[in-house]
Amino acid sequence: MKRRELWICVVLAALTIAAYAQVYRHDFISFDDGDYVYDNWRVLTGFTPENILWAFTTGHAANWHPLTWLSHMLDCQILGREPGPHHLVNVLFHVLNTLLLFELFRFLTGKIWRSAFVAALFALHPLHVESVAWISERKDVLSTFFWLLTMLAYARYVKLPSTPRYLLAVGFFALGLMSKPMLVTLPFVLLLMDYWPLNRGQVLTASGAGKARLQRGHALKTFVPQLPRLAREKLPFFLLAAASSAVTFYVQRAGGAVVHVSDVPPAFRIANALNSYISYLVKTVWPADLSVYYPFPAVPYAFRETAAAAILLVAASVLAVRHGSRFPYLPFGWFWYVGTLIPVIGLVQVGGQAMADRYTYVPLIGIFALLAWAIPDMLERRKIPGVSKAGMGALVIGSLTITTWFQVRNWKDSDSLFQHALKVDGTNFMAHQILGIVEGNRGRHKQALSYYTEALRLRPRFFEATVNLGFTYYELGNSERAYEYYSKALEIRSDHPILLKNMGLLLYREGKYGEAVEFYNRSLHLLPDDLLLRVYWGNAAAKLGREREAIAAYEDVLRKYPEQQEAYLGLGALFLRQGKIQPAIANFEKALEINKEYAEAHTNLGTAYFQLGRVDTAITHYKESIQLEPDDAETRYNYAVALYSQGARDKAVEQYRETIRLDPKYTDAYYNLGIALADAGELQEAVSMYAKAVDLKKDYAEAYHNLGIALFNLGYTPKALEAIAKALEIRPDYREARTNFGLIESTLSRPRKKN
Repeated sequence: MKRRELWICVVLAALTIAAYAQVYRHDFISFDDGDYVYDNWRVLTGFTPENILWAFTTGHAANWHPLTWLSHMLDCQILGREPGPHHLVNVLFHVLNTLLLFELFRFLTGKIWRSAFVAALFALHPLHVESVAWISERKDVLSTFFWLLTMLAYARYVKLPSTPRYLLAVGFFALGLMSKPMLVTLPFVLLLMDYWPLNRGQVLTASGAGKARLQRGHALKTFVPQLPRLAREKLPFFLLAAASSAVTFYVQRAGGAVVHVSDVPPAFRIANALNSYISYLVKTVWPADLSVYYPFPAVPYAFRETAAAAILLVAASVLAVRHGSRFPYLPFGWFWYVGTLIPVIGLVQVGGQAMADRYTYVPLIGIFALLAWAIPDMLERRKIPGVSKAGMGALVIGSLTITTWFQVRNWKDSDSLFQHALKVDGTNFMAHQILGIVEGNRGRHKQALSYYTEALRLRPRFFEATVNLGFTYYELGNSERAYEYYSKALEIRSDHPILLKNMGLLLYREGKYGEAVEFYNRSLHLLPDDLLLRVYWGNAAAKLGREREAIAAYEDVLRKYPEQQEAYLGLGALFLRQGKIQPAIANFEKALEINKEYAEAHTNLGTAYFQLGRVDTAITHYKESIQLEPDDAETRYNYAVALYSQGARDKAVEQYRETIRLDPKYTDAYYNLGIALADAGELQEAVSMYAKAVDLKKDYAEAYHNLGIALFNLGYTPKALEAIAKALEIRPDYREARTNFGLIESTLSRPRKKN
């Protein structure tokens, strides 16, 4: 490579890094990044024989792209789990793709500055930010890397044919398909390359005086007859593309990603496709109002709008063909754009978006090449000086760099990204949905409810928002509303694994462990790799007395993923119920080694140490848990019990009151608060607490008994006997209640002393 080309590469790389370097400080996005990285234990545990096999056999995330999975695994194994390095790997691939694109067009055409302009547009256009700044879109930058290597290898094969060069091109193509099936259109792009710049349609014709004359291959009349031969040459490419298409369609349909025609009718799909072609072009020229998610319009496309889009597309295609002989880059660039968008234009609708910026990552190369050749040709015909042309090019590149930098900033985190989406379109139901998740993760459940409710208002049968409304009510302790929304979600989709898991969680909390296991089993059938779900199953099995099965489930999870903290928690809780305190403590401490801020592990450790009589240590863990999760009622209650056992009655009363504030239905908190108040001589309020306890739990014998004692001490003997009699009715073997009933009853036969 000459010095000039080397400096061009340096500048291209520097500009790209300058536009994207800020991603190192960016977070994961609560939109697919969990599936691809931070919630995927297969990815987090890196390269293992089992994980490699999984990568090649799974349809997880409704895609078959084993190399993409392997790249994420490698990142986690080498770079760790913080998002910054993962972001930089995406940027690195984008830089490599930019340099490969420059080298490809330079090699094909010999036009250095035009090739550099194509590469600069590709590197710095804001429409490409989504593919680079989103960790989940590794599949875009990785597959394009192999796409460009395939084209470069194919170009070298054409220049100097040999079997190894051909096989190298086929090999790169296969690797690209294993990164993202978008490469299925690449064989058609190779045919476009044959037309221009490779000019493989040129033929020898006879001329005057018996001389042979080379006729250029840019004319369709000379190129079309060559198509059967050129297509046969690419048969391995077409076969691989067909196989990839079949696998992708099967995986996406099995994963529920393919939208049924009843949900998005064919006429609507065609209208959306035609309008999207034009919308992408408009955003290419004027990249404003870019969004991570473009919902389908609430009002169907107007016929005139769709007809105009169709006419524009047809007219552009006719002009490209008509002027192709003179300007061969026109059909090359235009049909590259039109053809490579076909898999994602929505004729087979995957997902709920109308269009997506990431879909333009490869297709716009065609438009960039068209512009990089058409604009200089036009300026040359108008005799514009070279300095002016360079200045205009620099102005375009500079403007795109700045715009891209600002667009990258929107990808800082989920909140920034989807707040920006709402600024672009306030009716974006998906933005409301994701912002609800963000607020829920922050523990701000009431704010989450408002976002989910708005999402559901904008899209009444929005499955994910319905499920999340149910889960938010579950988090707020409102089981009735949670069940209501889960039931509505089941009417929309009865086979969704997350919904089935959530329903199992709700039933588990309600004490319906058998029903919970049934829902967990249905969910596990659909998500066999969900280790957390396996832990939940173990928790329910343990409650049903199936302790051996529960232990086997926990141990199986920990064999696969030794950092699954919930499995240690479940195993410890099971040992605690069995009275095996030391093994329980060992498991809780193991969970805390993985996550020092695991509040539930601190709570359970507190309970274990309390049972050992080490109350000071128990209190330390309860306080740590409360600091981490101040709104957890159970921890507050346990903390109050520990405080009271040490004689810190006033502090215990304060914590019991806080428990009741957090959970007004916490029956034992009312009962124990009554005991503490009675101990302090506040009998009137103690009676009120006992009464509340028996209101909430009609068979609470101890509360009835203590209520009777408090009433007696206040001088209400008949009512006291009535309350204790109720305790005996519930528990005939309640000896203390029977003794106290007799003692109180005996006071009725003798006068009480006056003070």
